[in-house]
Amino acid sequence: MKNKELIESGNLELYVFGLLSEAEMTEISKIAAEDADVKNEILSIEKSVVALSSSFAPNLSADNYSKIKQKLDLDNEVIQLQSKSNVKQYIGWAVAAVFLIGCGILYNLQNKKVTEINDLLEDKNTLEQTVSAKERLNNQINTSYAVLKDENNIVVKLAGQAVSPTSSAKVYWNNKTNKVYVDASSLPTPPEGKVYQVWSLKLAPTLTPTSIGLIDNAEDKMKYLIEVEGTVGAEAFGITLEPKGGSKTPTMEQLYALGKV
Repeated sequence: MKNKELIESGNLELYVFGLLSEAEMTEISKIAAEDADVKNEILSIEKSVVALSSSFAPNLSADNYSKIKQKLDLDNEVIQLQSKSNVKQYIGWAVAAVFLIGCGILYNLQNKKVTEINDLLEDKNTLEQTVSAKERLNNQINTSYAVLKDENNIVVKLAGQAVSPTSSAKVYWNNKTNKVYVDASSLPTPPEGKVYQVWSLKLAPTLTPTSIGLIDNAEDKMKYLIEVEGTVGAEAFGITLEPKGGSKTPTMEQLYALGKV
């Protein structure tokens, strides 16, 4: 066998690990002693083995590693790996390396799955919120349509007052159920910290206001009919602008709309 063919055959790796027969080991030792290329190739393989051991072998002390490295770098001689027990050690290091790499891959896959699950949960929550908003909108539309069609509802038109002459509103008051719905779509959007308050009014013998609900701009409520508290015996309805949370009595200088039944 020519020396170039010997280098490319893979037998030098087996020689380093002590996996050849005694005769083959002896033959390669003789060739290495006479051929610098073969000797250098063996040294290169041995250095690779030691480099691997320094990364993955927990039982290889710094002193032993330094001795082996010094043997390779300074003596420049081929190390005879006579005992096959060392092969088990190298195999153990290789298995440990594969195990560590496998753990890293599994860890990355797990993190990826966790991220994907979190993304799906966020999408689910967003979808649920969208569906809920659509359901509320659908209910508001259906309610508004039913109120407009109900012949038992009295429609009370509320005209704009001095503070806002262009404002207007409508109250739908059911004669049988006493339920009250308000169309506030023609009122300006209430400023921050303010809400509209709806009042049921009795005019005689004295003006007696009763609060029947608040209207703010949350979720564009003002675009649809808004149900407030029911009332009995109302003679008029009014809407004032009040601080958030409402007032016990109407602020008359902030009276935006007023209409008699």
